[in-house]
Amino acid sequence: MRLISWNIDSLNATLTSDSNRAVMSREVINTIIAQDPDVVAIQETKLPRTGPTKKHETILNELFPEYEYVWRTSEEPARKSYAGTMFLYKKHLNPVVTYPKIEVPDTMDCEGRMITMEFDSFYVTQVYTPNSGSKLVRLEERQQWDEKYAQYLASLDAKKPVLAAGDFNVAHKEIDIAHPDRNRRSAGFTDEEREGFTKLLDKGFTDTFRYIHGDVTGKYSWWNQRAKTSKVNNSGWRIDYWLVSDRLADKVQDSDMLDSGERQDHTPLVLDIDLD
Repeated sequence: MRLISWNIDSLNATLTSDSNRAVMSREVINTIIAQDPDVVAIQETKLPRTGPTKKHETILNELFPEYEYVWRTSEEPARKSYAGTMFLYKKHLNPVVTYPKIEVPDTMDCEGRMITMEFDSFYVTQVYTPNSGSKLVRLEERQQWDEKYAQYLASLDAKKPVLAAGDFNVAHKEIDIAHPDRNRRSAGFTDEEREGFTKLLDKGFTDTFRYIHGDVTGKYSWWNQRAKTSKVNNSGWRIDYWLVSDRLADKVQDSDMLDSGERQDHTPLVLDIDLD
């Protein structure tokens, strides 16, 4: 089974804009389509509260004719067209889809951050983890999110093995970030966030990239688009993950980043796993 996860930073703009960035994003979508994945998880869709418009639907159906798709958008009192997630999956799969809320503070449960698909013998779930924000204004709430999310994944794992994808907004180890010394108190690399991710893994989950590649360095999933040379200089962070229940780790065949060309921000992740 092949699964791909990507924080697209606005599916809305990717499908409808003529900007240079949107053109590059559509090239990445073509790269994803060429991989012929069974499942695609997309974070930060930024769709309207009502979901994809007719224009969005027409384009999605043209791009992904063999797929069904489900989505979750921000709802009141969260901001409009904020965050949001989507799954596309091959039509023969027929999962049971749920839209969990995990009793987290602020508007986090209303920001469309999680979708879970249940299959006969496993779950596939995705997350767009809240960012702790400028000057770490949301760090306390983020820590509560991390705790509640870990409990949620563990509750799934108690029933069936889990594949969990998404933008987790944390570089777990120093080897997951190009400049650890410069970012000790940056959102996504605080001791608190890194500890939260460690506690998540300790509940019985494997970071598939590290499982396959060991302690390799210089492999990242995100480059700051505000810094024009971040990708050219490979000044990146690895903040996107495919996790699996520990008992599935030996089923993982590959876990890696896809090439997104010159486009900065996130790059897609591909997971190949034998679930037969």
